[in-house]
Amino acid sequence: MAGEGKTQEATSSAESVSIRPGTGAAAGSAPLPAPMSSEAIKAFAHPLRTAMYQYLTARGSATASQLARHLGESTGQTSYHLRQLERHGLIEDDPDKADVGGRERWWRTVSFSLDPRAFEDPAARTAAAVALRAVVAERARTLQAWFDSGETAGTWVDVSLHRETTVELTRAELAEVSDAINEAAEPLLDRAKRRVAEERRAGGPVGSGAGASDGPEQPERRRVRLYLDVFPLALQD
Repeated sequence: MAGEGKTQEATSSAESVSIRPGTGAAAGSAPLPAPMSSEAIKAFAHPLRTAMYQYLTARGSATASQLARHLGESTGQTSYHLRQLERHGLIEDDPDKADVGGRERWWRTVSFSLDPRAFEDPAARTAAAVALRAVVAERARTLQAWFDSGETAGTWVDVSLHRETTVELTRAELAEVSDAINEAAEPLLDRAKRRVAEERRAGGPVGSGAGASDGPEQPERRRVRLYLDVFPLALQD
């Protein structure tokens, strides 16, 4: 389906989640977001909070009421868990929604990096493992939903990319490949973010479905997810 005629690939991003089992980015690569503290990872590993973070990442921002409707919880529950995520620096007020009518706050995610080896606290290491499993499961669901979208994806299929390549590399070569992909993508992503920010300031159309149509019922722009996983295989034989 998606990306037919192209090979198959993925980028780690919960708009914001960088998982790197090391202490920092390699020389020349894009800097990693702030590392998650042991207390923050224990808070984040709560299944409802993880689900809320994933919803905010996919939508860009949302209110406690919107999260409650989506997750089948009470507004009191989502409000409480939003405050816990805010307390640990994992979400913040969305300044672009500050002038939206109503009394509810709009929340958006804050980027973080996660290195499970950095935690000495056994409870934090366990929480990190739980969080990583949730990230992998969410990626699988997101990709499957895209593949299942079939003909409704329209011309977006032509510009999507799914690639899988297996090759023998040294650690230095693997670092070079990772850095090259990051360095190529970051300027393009930053340019898109600046364009969105400028359109918001100008009061223009922003967000999924905004702008002119790209064919029958096909929006000009959509929220797009990039996954990148570059790693050595855990072969046992």
